[in-house]
Amino acid sequence: MLLLMSPWLAGFSIFFGYPLVMTGYLSFTHYDLLSPAKWIGWANYSYLLHGDPQVWPAVVNSLEWIGIVVPLQVLFAFGVALMLARARLGLGFFRTVFYLPALAPPVAATLGFVYLLNPATGPINTVLDHLGIQGPLWFQSPGWAKPSLALLSLWGVGNTMIIFLAAILDVPRHLYESAELDGAGPLRRLRWVTLPTVSPVVLFAAVFGVIQGLQYFTQAYVAANIAAGQASQAGDTINNLGYPQDATLFYPVLLYQHGFVNFNMGYASALAMLLLAVAFAVVLVILLNSRRWVHYAGAVR
Repeated sequence: MLLLMSPWLAGFSIFFGYPLVMTGYLSFTHYDLLSPAKWIGWANYSYLLHGDPQVWPAVVNSLEWIGIVVPLQVLFAFGVALMLARARLGLGFFRTVFYLPALAPPVAATLGFVYLLNPATGPINTVLDHLGIQGPLWFQSPGWAKPSLALLSLWGVGNTMIIFLAAILDVPRHLYESAELDGAGPLRRLRWVTLPTVSPVVLFAAVFGVIQGLQYFTQAYVAANIAAGQASQAGDTINNLGYPQDATLFYPVLLYQHGFVNFNMGYASALAMLLLAVAFAVVLVILLNSRRWVHYAGAVR
């Protein structure tokens, strides 16, 4: 048995176990990739909790993303899947249209959105100007940077939408027919038939969305750098990190900045360990509370 499990054990040890142990060790050291790691005890964690002024804005941005954008992603993906499940004409075409954005590479998709939402020359603001509406500054505005990223994330929910669509189409027809015979209208059938049946998929989407939200990095980092570059061309001196005004400073962006820009790998490891602990705790809370609202076919309660 151990021989059969050895490929998995080797992969787990090399690609997960060893990096996790080393990250935990480095979080108690000062390490800059060039000199040997120097043990400093709890200093990195003390600075993380009490000394780093950028940690709190990064934590707030990540919590806002998880608390607002992730539920919107789940609701939007479920709503699109529900509409596609009821479609009668052009079903294959619409499935393709709504799924295609999920295939776009994150960097390319972000570059496209930054171009579309350019406040000076972007087509979105150009159309709004023709309609007599003054368009927002989008990625150049602290108040609109996160909503702009939220639009990008909603545009790319094709993977979750497809999973929801499969679950909705798998709901037994006799349940709808029984509910309809009992006088249940569309909303009641949605509430008492569709949602309970697809609740395991809702749980999956919520957990997956929270994990992705805690690791949200690529789109925020790329958008901040491109928007900061546009502002620099206008003559301003800009710090790319979290531009504008820490609006896109998510926790993984801060981690990347300390680890791979400032080469403070010890402190970055402490940030990573805290992220791991928070992710584990949040997912555990979701799973423990899921017993109240997730219904499994054939489960005995």
